[in-house]
Amino acid sequence: MPVTTDFPALPGLYQALFLYFEPLSTISPAFLAWFFPGPEWFHNQLIPLSAPSGPLEARTTMAIWQLGNCYMLLGLISSLVFRAIRDTLPNNPEAQERILGASMTALALADVTHIMASWIGLPEHLRYSFGSWNSMTHGNITFTAFLFGMRLAWFAGIGRTTYYYGKSSHKNQKSA
Repeated sequence: MPVTTDFPALPGLYQALFLYFEPLSTISPAFLAWFFPGPEWFHNQLIPLSAPSGPLEARTTMAIWQLGNCYMLLGLISSLVFRAIRDTLPNNPEAQERILGASMTALALADVTHIMASWIGLPEHLRYSFGSWNSMTHGNITFTAFLFGMRLAWFAGIGRTTYYYGKSSHKNQKSA
């Protein structure tokens, strides 16, 4: 996984996480839902420790496949858009950061709503029983919270040089 220097707005750990690992971890649930182990397995993993539901109704299978499509879409957008930013604007870190920031804002809002939906959907007795969570629940809540925190760290400029966010010079340029 090469980390290149022509993407100053997304350096080091951020580049490895958001350009490689997150798209892979977002696309893979699509294949789990579509092919193997399939929609029935995916459905049964959504709530840990629940009894398997048996064969799925056609509408439920369709909803699981559509959810898989949403996972695929998010992963592809992150992967392809972030690479397009890197490849098209290699010498313009301010523009890179502005476009990344718009994408990161949308992804951060999706993180929050995804965590909330997953948390609210859990039976109350499982919400604070972290040891009872399966890998799907940890992915939907724990890992998504980690990604959200990393997006906030990126916006805060932690571990990277900022080129647009947090700079007062871009505000003056807009009003001129």
